[in-house]
Amino acid sequence: MSRIGKLPIQIPEGVTITADQNFITVSGKKGELKIPTLKQIKVEVNDNQVIVTRENDLKEIKAKHGLQRSLINNMVIGVSQGFSKKLEVNGVGFKVALSGTDLNMSLGFSHNVIYKLPQGITATVNQNVIAIDGIDKQLVGQVAAEIRSLKKPEPYKGKGIKYVDEYIIRKSGKSGKDK
Repeated sequence: MSRIGKLPIQIPEGVTITADQNFITVSGKKGELKIPTLKQIKVEVNDNQVIVTRENDLKEIKAKHGLQRSLINNMVIGVSQGFSKKLEVNGVGFKVALSGTDLNMSLGFSHNVIYKLPQGITATVNQNVIAIDGIDKQLVGQVAAEIRSLKKPEPYKGKGIKYVDEYIIRKSGKSGKDK
């Protein structure tokens, strides 16, 4: 048995899960998410638990077993609590402003960079920290990675966009001495 796949998923109050042959739907106070059911994986909803089982012990099916369980667990957490990523903008003259559903960023280029937030994602800007929130874990992580890739932090002064908990390894300058 897969170590992750065999664990039952507890369903919190206010969350409903429906599983049929083709799709698994999870709805809660923050919204609704839907994913396709993987082949040869069975999803059973009992009382306040979800149990994921597989038909056989082939290597590929074992991997899908754990994957399906993780995806359902992330959906349950997303519709009940939500997911959040925080990015920090460092640099002289680097600014971020929220205008509607767009992030307007001044990142040292000759032009402002405008990032359109996808549907289901909200952002808040507090000075130089961007907080990205949503119910879909994959989409929140993807948006945060795309925003970070607009101006990755450089190793000399640390200018750029980085995750709040990320540590940037610094290099010394030309002289080779630690400053």
